[in-house]
Amino acid sequence: MRSMITGILLVYSSCVYAHEPKSGWQYDAFCCNGNQHTGDCQMIPSQSVRIIKDGYLLTLGPGEHRLVTRRHIFNVPQVTTRRSEDSEYHLCLYPNEDTLRCFYAPDMSF
Repeated sequence: MRSMITGILLVYSSCVYAHEPKSGWQYDAFCCNGNQHTGDCQMIPSQSVRIIKDGYLLTLGPGEHRLVTRRHIFNVPQVTTRRSEDSEYHLCLYPNEDTLRCFYAPDMSF
């Protein structure tokens, strides 16, 4: 039992440590799946994000996120948006490119 718990903690801690933006802050553990090369979280271009009433409209095409293979439009409410710690936009897609799991944005200013 002890070795199983230790194994789970090692997997969890390595995921949190390995899956972080280049600037060094960490994505929330809920959002973390994979690592910087194979993970579902990464920075997206600011041109893909439009601030709308009560949130954001994301329009992504292939190449704007490692998992995106076709055009996607996501409407993200402000209340579900997480705070980016590097003033960039970040998107986590999991378990596939059709499912937005976490969206990070810098503080809004109108």
